[in-house]
Amino acid sequence: MKFILTDHKLGISMLRKSFKSVFTAAAVTALSFGFTMGMAEAKDKLTVYTAVEPEELAGFKAAFEKENPDVNIQWVRDSTGIITAKLLAEKENPKADIIWGLAATSLLVMDNQGMLQGYAPKGLDKLDKKMYDTKNAQPHWVGQRAWIASICVNTREAEAKNLPMPATWEDLTKPVYKGHVVMPNPNSSGTGFLDVSSWMQMWGEEKAWNFMDGLHQNIAVYTHSGSKPCKMAGSGEYPIGISFAYKGAQLKNKGAPVETVAPTAGVGWDLESFAIVKGTKKLAAAQKLADWSVTRQANEMYNEAYAVVAMPGVAKEVENFPAGIADAMIDNDFSWAADNRMRILKEWQKRYDEKSQPKG
Repeated sequence: MKFILTDHKLGISMLRKSFKSVFTAAAVTALSFGFTMGMAEAKDKLTVYTAVEPEELAGFKAAFEKENPDVNIQWVRDSTGIITAKLLAEKENPKADIIWGLAATSLLVMDNQGMLQGYAPKGLDKLDKKMYDTKNAQPHWVGQRAWIASICVNTREAEAKNLPMPATWEDLTKPVYKGHVVMPNPNSSGTGFLDVSSWMQMWGEEKAWNFMDGLHQNIAVYTHSGSKPCKMAGSGEYPIGISFAYKGAQLKNKGAPVETVAPTAGVGWDLESFAIVKGTKKLAAAQKLADWSVTRQANEMYNEAYAVVAMPGVAKEVENFPAGIADAMIDNDFSWAADNRMRILKEWQKRYDEKSQPKG
């Protein structure tokens, strides 16, 4: 009986020790979990409005956050025109902390309305001065890379339909191309606007409108994405898409029967650029993204798809990019394009919007 009682006491003692161990382990786990949650909550959530192609965003986020683990990028992505309209609509109550990879012409529109915060990123002096705002000591916008207008042609479909390879913009107004051309709507697409803006800068407004009247006769549909006309050409949905060179090169690299043409008279272009939104409560985090965005690492990543980047000496040839396209880039007056943007878009919509795809 005494042995049994002693064993019972030993059992109770062991049980108490077991409870104590479990409690201690649970407490450590809870503390660890709380610490982890605290670290997660300590991360700055940075709301970034962008028009960069969706398939690139994960890579940029991962590279930046590896260098800046205290910042968590939250992308808000759409086409250039839609993101621009969203930012302008939110002017009095901004939702974005920083704008990243949006057309410089769009950023100039916002800058004219006092929406941007000046900042000189660390390493700015290593960039080409043509690629950022030099009017202000603290630049209001900084360019990252240029996207360049071009024509994407599905060679298989063009041959089947007896369509000659276009060499100039004016070729696209020839009757043989009727119903075979797609183009981005400039009200929703930055690529569409750079096309219209560049034609006006090359030829003057009267000739440009006459050209677009002729082109409109051959347009099958206007898309709300700058890359979509090239994608449609790549899939054979339409033989010819007015788009930008990066997408044509990318599709050909993946095996699509696409030839990317840089028209001989010149090609329009714009800069994917970034700018900090005035009044952001995440200024320090936004500045970290700005600093990273001018680094050599970032420029090398930009060059994976685009042949022209802001940092001299970085760019390597992009496979299947049209030869000599950089030399065909026009002298683009970003200020003129920004100042005349709304007037041009209103007139374009009145003339041609009937062929636009439904939004959404």
